[in-house]
Amino acid sequence: MRLDRYIASQRTDLSRSDVKALVRRGKVTVNGAAAARADIQVKEGSDTVCVSGEEITYREHVYIMLNKPAGVVCATRDGLSKTVLELVPAELRREGLFPAGRLDKDTEGFVLLTDDGALAHRMLSPVSHVPKKYLVKLEKPCQSETIGIFAAGVTIDGGEVCLPAELEISPDPCVVTLTLHEGKFHQVKRMFISQDNKVLYLKRISIGNMVLDENLEPGKCLEILHKDVEKLLAHS
Repeated sequence: MRLDRYIASQRTDLSRSDVKALVRRGKVTVNGAAAARADIQVKEGSDTVCVSGEEITYREHVYIMLNKPAGVVCATRDGLSKTVLELVPAELRREGLFPAGRLDKDTEGFVLLTDDGALAHRMLSPVSHVPKKYLVKLEKPCQSETIGIFAAGVTIDGGEVCLPAELEISPDPCVVTLTLHEGKFHQVKRMFISQDNKVLYLKRISIGNMVLDENLEPGKCLEILHKDVEKLLAHS
């Protein structure tokens, strides 16, 4: 791969023109030696490329755990509200990054950002049934019979039948966790509306077997190691 393309593909804050300017200033090295030109060929994963002394680690794809705050939309662009991509720090940004799945604007929690379309397709495919767990705070105490109703596949407004879902009621019956295996529009809210209850707060806390890092503050990102990516597709 050409050196300028290599660097620009890993650092979206640097265009190819930027890279060429850095090369002319002697700021780019390949295997410890200053690069003579921006169009020289480098081998991904074997050559060591540095910009201003900082190594550029090549990754074919990037996987990012975002703790989405309320008020941010899961989109690549939006004319009115801040998007999840605007929360990604410069060192993790790259061309083609997108949210794999959506959370409502007022919902918080785990959103996966990636440029790996194949993995996103596997994760979001209806046949995959990748579990997603939510922390839910309700207006009224959740009744114990709701556990069985959700486990059997509750019918929500419009006659849609949901897949079986796992509901756990905490010692505070207004606080529950709900695990879904699909992603209908406003599904959690509609499921509780069907039980004459209202969701006051909603946060996604896990995807597959990957749990949202409890130390990750709202609006912050954490890169997921490649060896852990398969956890996103796992079923407990």
